[in-house]
Amino acid sequence: MNTVTPENKREKAFLVGLCSPPETPRSLVEEYLVELAFLADTAGADVVDSFIQDRKLRDPAYCIGKGKVEELVLFVKEHEIDLVIFDDDLTPAQARNLEQALECKVIDRTGLILQIFAIRAQSAQAKMQVELAQLEYMLPRLSGKWTHLSKQKGGIGNKGPGETQIETDRRLVRNRIALLKKKLREVALQHDTQTRSRQAVQRVSLVGYTNAGKSTLMNELCPEAEAFAENRLFATLDTKTRRLELNINKLVLLSDTVGFIRKLPHTLVESFKSTLDEVLQADFLLHVVDISHPGFEEQMTVVRDTLKDIGVNHDNIIEVFNKIDALEDPSQLRELGEKYPEAVFISAVRGINISLLKERISQQVAREYTERHISVHVSNYKLITYLYEHTEVIDKRHVDEEVELTFRVRNTELKQIDAFISASQHILS
Repeated sequence: MNTVTPENKREKAFLVGLCSPPETPRSLVEEYLVELAFLADTAGADVVDSFIQDRKLRDPAYCIGKGKVEELVLFVKEHEIDLVIFDDDLTPAQARNLEQALECKVIDRTGLILQIFAIRAQSAQAKMQVELAQLEYMLPRLSGKWTHLSKQKGGIGNKGPGETQIETDRRLVRNRIALLKKKLREVALQHDTQTRSRQAVQRVSLVGYTNAGKSTLMNELCPEAEAFAENRLFATLDTKTRRLELNINKLVLLSDTVGFIRKLPHTLVESFKSTLDEVLQADFLLHVVDISHPGFEEQMTVVRDTLKDIGVNHDNIIEVFNKIDALEDPSQLRELGEKYPEAVFISAVRGINISLLKERISQQVAREYTERHISVHVSNYKLITYLYEHTEVIDKRHVDEEVELTFRVRNTELKQIDAFISASQHILS
């Protein structure tokens, strides 16, 4: 099998963006293309050049105008371009027409992101999730060069479910999609069973735009995590969970999750729901932001919108502004501190303000607990044992025949604890 990877082949790519002022200004599209170039590099391509076309309505046949297509045909031939990448989604017909005209591979941002996920997937679950997303993306795009599930072909846009001979078999693909969905439901059920045993411990998830430094922060907070951290988009696909000890005699389970990005393919969001469940079930989130990025505020909006899309409806979020050491103008830090007074400003790679972040996490954890004081007769060993098993007893004193206990209990379990002891005891103020 001759599988092409970024390490053994670099393809030559050309990028295409479209803007329609004032809704989509050119400056914004230029920023999108910078990110698209980073995506292409992550997938294993060298960007030769790019262009942006101002166009109110997209051409139904080619997306861009026919004149631009003719220019692009000449450029592709002259520079031996292997791949043309559009920042906006192409219809199946547009992709086919462009490939016929340009005589090279043509993909859109969604296809490129799917390719990167295919390269990065390591665990069996991640591979299934990526394959499901690819199949659902490719299903309406089946053509004479559809690929069978048993072989793989190299190059960007081709890594995935495989290749076949001329005939297309939509039924085969749909059956495979159904099988993958069934397997992923089983994995999600197993994961849910495993996480139930952790309900007594608070859970925290790292979320943020891709390449914001989540994995680096994970390694700084939990050195034994050994999370993969690299200056590449989507370096982390599989959720990694580790114990984080806090200075309030508490621990939390900290999880590193997949990063978000603009125009994150809907098929990927759906496929990775079992992975993103870790975010949904977290007691609170650490939103890691690359403060050195010129468009960090827009990235913050993308993350918040994506969180809403997957069902996060609470505000238990600590904003963590990372990479403060990369700020060119130190005065920015003061201005941003005034604008975001509740945020924590850190450098994960240099360990700056990590102790401050841990303190904020401790404060957030403490808010989830209530402290109670109770007097129990020494003969009521059943209640005393129950409190030791279900709460955190922080003080115990014997006064005559009474045992005075001070304990902390999670707010979510307070009603259950009160119900157990209310029949026989009076909770002291």
